[in-house]
Amino acid sequence: MHSDTAGRLPSAPDQVLRLIVTGGGTGGHTYPALTAVRTLQARLAASGRRLEVLWVGTADSLESRVAAGEGIRFASVATGKIRRSSNPLKMLRPANVRDMLRVPLGVLQARRIVKRFRPDVVLATGGYVAVPVGLAASMRRRPLVVHEQTVRLGLANRSLAGRATRVAVSSESTLPLLSEAVRSTAVVTGNPVRPEVLSGQPDKAVQGLGLHRFDPRRPTVYVTGGAQGAQQINTLVAAILPWLLSHANVIHQCGADKVADVRQHTAGLPDEAAARYLLTGYVGPELPDVLALADVVISRSGAGTIAELTALGKASVLIPLASSAGDEQAHNARHLQEVGAAVALVGEATPEALGAAMEPLLTEPARRTTMAQQARAMGRPDAADRLVDVLLSVVDSRR
Repeated sequence: MHSDTAGRLPSAPDQVLRLIVTGGGTGGHTYPALTAVRTLQARLAASGRRLEVLWVGTADSLESRVAAGEGIRFASVATGKIRRSSNPLKMLRPANVRDMLRVPLGVLQARRIVKRFRPDVVLATGGYVAVPVGLAASMRRRPLVVHEQTVRLGLANRSLAGRATRVAVSSESTLPLLSEAVRSTAVVTGNPVRPEVLSGQPDKAVQGLGLHRFDPRRPTVYVTGGAQGAQQINTLVAAILPWLLSHANVIHQCGADKVADVRQHTAGLPDEAAARYLLTGYVGPELPDVLALADVVISRSGAGTIAELTALGKASVLIPLASSAGDEQAHNARHLQEVGAAVALVGEATPEALGAAMEPLLTEPARRTTMAQQARAMGRPDAADRLVDVLLSVVDSRR
């Protein structure tokens, strides 16, 4: 249920709410924004109102393609990627200086866009492009809601948090990390998860992927390194695959360009084991059904992945991407491990470590169930609605 104040809808004569959304560069910033937009559209439409939305991002980017696919108006601004380093002198490298000089241009462009569009509220979900747009919203005195997907605020959101009307965070654990001033504007919403992810059906995965020779008495493991696959995860799983298949069915999404390489490692599997192993380059529309079927997931630990696994209540072994910005994936994985909601393989992951992490989850159903319950307790499947509540409350407070 949503409170009357948070859920109240705009009362403008034309019954239109004008939203600028900004954020992108990666799916972790882009898809939560898209889910929030879809949810807000539906909430307004249910009361006969309409959302007019403009996505401001970088030209030729993921967010520009997503906006085009959704029929959302798009405007681009200049932005620059700041390449971080512990050595201040390295921060002055030519590429950094060039990018830093692009930020003021982006702010000028964003100010013109904000002035022309006159949004009721601006939603920033992170990524470098959010900085000029968020600064422009503040300069034009338009309400700014910042949403953070990870436990620790990313660089872009840290720079905007002090100017934001509200800071929406995905985890209670973020609150103690905020300054006192920012904490006073913070609200825990969770990280929006695409609704289709929550509606999967195990039987559909069996039918759609032809898994009729899987053994229903054994747990099913879903291995994924994201849409492109992950060489590290593929190598680790290939090294323990015969053992893994002695305990479980396995769906292995390895990345379209890595199928041939992985297949070399699996060619010698006995027929009985091979029947319970599906190697695929990419899992598309079937993903919600695959996740519904899976008892244990082996994956990276990006913010979007964490949001989905916890919303669904899945036991998991997380292998963080070592090069993630600010080491956020390792932080995410440790955070879940601390509360018993996952196992984190941080540092130098080995086949032996992966096997040791998987063994109790495959051989002790009670251990697997307990971890899944802990994961579900961390999840916020209603995060998109909570974030929409925040947006509407900000708009309402100005009317």
